Parts: sequence; C-alpha cells; structure tokens
Amino acid sequence: MAQAVATPVPFPDAVDERISVASQWQLTWWRFRKHILAMIGAVVIILLYLVVVFADVVAYSNPNDSQANRALISPQPIYLFYIGKWEPFVYGLKGARDPNTFQLVYKIDYQRRIPLRLFAPGFRYYLFGLIPTNIHLIGVQGSRAEDALFLLGTDVQGRDVFSRLVYATRTSLSIGLVGVAMSLLLGIALGGASGYLGGIVDVVIQRIIEILRSIPTIPLWMGLAAAMPKTWSITQVYFAITIIISLLAWTELARVVRGRFLSLREEDFVTAAELVGCGRVRIILVHMVPSFLSHIIAATTLALPAMIISETSLSFLGLGLRPPAVSWGVMLEDAQNVQSVALSPWLLIPAIPVIVAVLAFNFVGDGLRDAADPYGV
Repeated sequence: MAQAVATPVPFPDAVDERISVASQWQLTWWRFRKHILAMIGAVVIILLYLVVVFADVVAYSNPNDSQANRALISPQPIYLFYIGKWEPFVYGLKGARDPNTFQLVYKIDYQRRIPLRLFAPGFRYYLFGLIPTNIHLIGVQGSRAEDALFLLGTDVQGRDVFSRLVYATRTSLSIGLVGVAMSLLLGIALGGASGYLGGIVDVVIQRIIEILRSIPTIPLWMGLAAAMPKTWSITQVYFAITIIISLLAWTELARVVRGRFLSLREEDFVTAAELVGCGRVRIILVHMVPSFLSHIIAATTLALPAMIISETSLSFLGLGLRPPAVSWGVMLEDAQNVQSVALSPWLLIPAIPVIVAVLAFNFVGDGLRDAADPYGV
C-alpha cells in the first residue's frame, strides 16, 4: 500500500534565517507584493508608461488630422466575431442631414463591414525618434484609419479622440515624471544641505521654503501664463511648465529630507565617515541618502499624482499647455461647456485616465510607504 508523502513545511527557524540575511530591498519587496491594491496600481502604471513609450504605435490616426465633415462622431464599437468566426471588424458610417438642425449626423451602415487587422500600415512616424516606420497596433483593411475607425469618437474638429488621448497620455505623464525628477533633485540637495550643515544655510533654505509655500497658487499661475510669450513653441511651453511646477513642488520633500538628516547626522556611521576624511557631498549622497531611500521613493510616488493634476488643471484653465499641444487638460478644455456634455459626452473621456493614473500612483505610494519599514508589523 502506497504511503502519502507529506509536503515539507519550512520551520520557523528557516524563515527567520531567510529574513535575517535578506537585504532591505528584499524585505521591502516582500512586504510590497502583499499589498494587493499597490500591485494592481503598479501594473496600471507600467501599462500607462508603455503607452507613453509606444504612443506612435498604439495610436492608429494622426492626432492632428482634422476634417470638418467628420466632427463629433460618436464612439464606434468593435465587433470581434462574425458568423461564429473570429473576425474583428467595425461597421461603416453614413452621414445624413438632420432635417431640423441641418447638422451632419452619422449613423451605422450595417451593410458595410470594415475588417480590422493588427500591425497595420498608417501614418508615418519615427519610432523612438530615430526609426522611420508606418506600422501601428491596429488598423483597417483597404482604407485609411483616419476615415473609417473612431473607437472613442471625434471632437469638434473631426480629430480622433482615441489617438489624441494616447498622445495626451505621453505628454501629461512625461511632464509629471520630469517634474518629479527635478523636484526630487532640488528637495534632496537643498533639504540635505539644510539638515546636515545647519546654521545660516539651514535658516536661508527654510525661509525660502516658507516664502514659496506662502505664495497664492492661482494668481501666481495666472501671472506666469500672462508672462509666457505667445510666440513660444510647444516645446518651449512644455519645458517652462515642467520647470515651474518643479520649482514649486520641491519644498515638501526638502522638509522631509531635512528632518531625517537632523536625526541621522549624529549617528555613529556619519561620525565614522567624517573621521576617515569623507567629504560632505559624499557623506550625504553615499551614506545618508541610501539609509532612507525607500522613504524618498514612496514620497516621490505620492508626489507624481499632484504633478499630473497640476498640469491637467492648468491646461484645462488655459494657463498651461495650449493647442496644438495635446494633453489631458487640453482635451478636457474642449468639454468645459454644458452643450458638449449634453450632446457629446465622449469628450469627457480624458477624465478617466486622469482618475485611473492618480489612483494607481496613490495605491503604489501607500504600498511603498508601508513597505519602507520592512521590520514593522
């Protein structure tokens, strides 16, 4: 008679030994992956930044290609099966004049099927800014995607909302990432100098922080928007917005870093580094910052949603990026009247990725903040 073989269960001593020899990053990862919402948020963020990197591939239409005769087309559904077979397609559209308003109204033409295909040719672009190509993730057979495919409808100028949303994701998320990177450098450098050096350096930096935090935000943005030359290109406005947001967002991180440095500068490892002749910059960057790097990462993750909302809000109010630039705020600016909401609600779709991105970053930030202390309960 065969005997059942029991699955070996690790003894508590083996688990304790595994924890005792693990690095801080391993402990942080083990705790982070137990946070379900944080893991979901991390997957969403990875997908969003894949869209940022491959925006030209994902978008099937030129975001600036407009035609007045296809304005305000409602979202077009994709059908995956035809007569029981896997054949993705969309139905064609036919336009007719409304007898009451004389506006051009589009209705589904069930007599005309337009097959879809993966990796189809379309408008030309440079992949990563270097490789010329015209291949896109999806496209249509026998027609231009700009004339036949409208997954999220079109805006008042006849531009495809889906393709514009893809490029808007690239703009809004890259501004947030670059802005956080710049504010991170300023926060660590100035906050570290304030906490480690102390004295007059600490006083000056703290007064600068207090002045910046006391400035009213809306009047400041209005003044800066008026000061930007109307002749500036999209790229110049983009970098100006990024720099301005960064210069105003580093103060909170600087205070956190200063507080940690005040407690760390009396530790034995800092004293030992000073005794062996390490310079101040090396002590800050090599010895002090890595000791709470996980906390900085968590704070950075929580700062990204604020950056995204700042850019979106400013562009929505007309104080940030301006057309022909494409961002979430610029797209939402087209839907800020009651008529648009009532007659073409799909113009509000750009609000959905804003909400999803902010929630994802907050979930990841919460998970990292809980995992930053791997020895906690």
